[in-house]
Amino acid sequence: MAGKYQIPRGTFDILPEDSYKWQYLKNTFREVTRMFNFKEIVTPIFEKSELFERSVGVSSDIVQKEMYKFKDKKGRILALRPEGTAPIVRSYVENNLGRDGDLSKLFYIGPMFRYERPQKGRYRQHFQYGIENIGSENPYIDAEVIAVGFNFLKKLGLDNFELQINSIGCPNCTLDYNKALVKYFSSYYDELCSDCKIRIKKNPKRLLDCKVESCKKIALNAPSMLDYLDDECEIHFKKVQENLSKINIPFKINPRIVRGLDYYTKTAFEFIDNNLGAQNTLIGGGRYDGLVKQLGGNDVPGIGFAGGFERLIVSMEKEGLQFGREQSPDVFLVTLGEEAKEFGISFLSKLRNNRISAEISIDKNSLKAQMKAANKSKAPFALILGDNEIKKEEITLKNMETGFQELVKLADIVEKLLQILKIK
Repeated sequence: MAGKYQIPRGTFDILPEDSYKWQYLKNTFREVTRMFNFKEIVTPIFEKSELFERSVGVSSDIVQKEMYKFKDKKGRILALRPEGTAPIVRSYVENNLGRDGDLSKLFYIGPMFRYERPQKGRYRQHFQYGIENIGSENPYIDAEVIAVGFNFLKKLGLDNFELQINSIGCPNCTLDYNKALVKYFSSYYDELCSDCKIRIKKNPKRLLDCKVESCKKIALNAPSMLDYLDDECEIHFKKVQENLSKINIPFKINPRIVRGLDYYTKTAFEFIDNNLGAQNTLIGGGRYDGLVKQLGGNDVPGIGFAGGFERLIVSMEKEGLQFGREQSPDVFLVTLGEEAKEFGISFLSKLRNNRISAEISIDKNSLKAQMKAANKSKAPFALILGDNEIKKEEITLKNMETGFQELVKLADIVEKLLQILKIK
């Protein structure tokens, strides 16, 4: 039954029966990033809007159509963050994270906001995970960043994905390529969508990223950036491929990958799920060697990636993968009689203080009703305590799966549970 107030379009509630899936993804991502020595960074969910306009690009769809902008009480124009890289680079510069000259290996998890047409796996508030590696232009770093994404997807059990890579060059080799794109797309000018008629003048590379079907068909035969790379970018791209081969990560070269943000240079990559439809990118990223300087820092290179948990969940469900164990208590305490219920309140606290997750149905009195609640909780064990057991200083331990039950001394039950549950 819908109430008076309903959730805004393009958002969703993560309900208790699904929240364990999100925790599983977060924990797995944290586990994989730890293997590569990335450390967590948390930035505000809103920033000055000019941060994104300067970094992402004024001609990008994010800035033109998708940013949630607002004025605060002092008239400052702020924006809910639409992506994670710009805020992290802002923090890197503002907090002088590169002061020692070492690599800054950072990961983040949090909500992003874009005003776009909601689709399955794509929402106006979406939860993103990502990494940034700032401080080295070595092609090995490109391969290592890609390896984090590859290992994360594999750790989740996903198999039906493909790594696609490209080089989108640097400012030096982009000039000639942009001229080639303008020349090619100008012959189709009347057939281009209204956005692409603007892109051809402001940022020709973005023509390759258009989602309109007619423009996508035109782009199929567009010149390839790979034919316009200068020597430095070409060598860098070859080294990235060599390093990926050394660490046994298969890849496919896709010269159409440009990514949708203006700050990308050289390596660009996407992990594509072959089971999904149009929205099939699980992870996307690339280099942004000029972004730190652009945002007021030193001329420091960087590379990173980002992905959304919503699409990951869709992908995992399509492959029939598990999300770990749904949260449930270790034991469910069943009390019979007033004395047992009073004793049970303090006993419940004792269990929890010993790291044993415990639950009770305080408003139910009958054995049948409480055992039904115990079953519903999915606790592997039930503890049954009556007034007689209290007098004998005993408690019944019941295995909810096998039905086996035994009497255990109250003084010994905590230690026994710790051993059974393997809690250290």
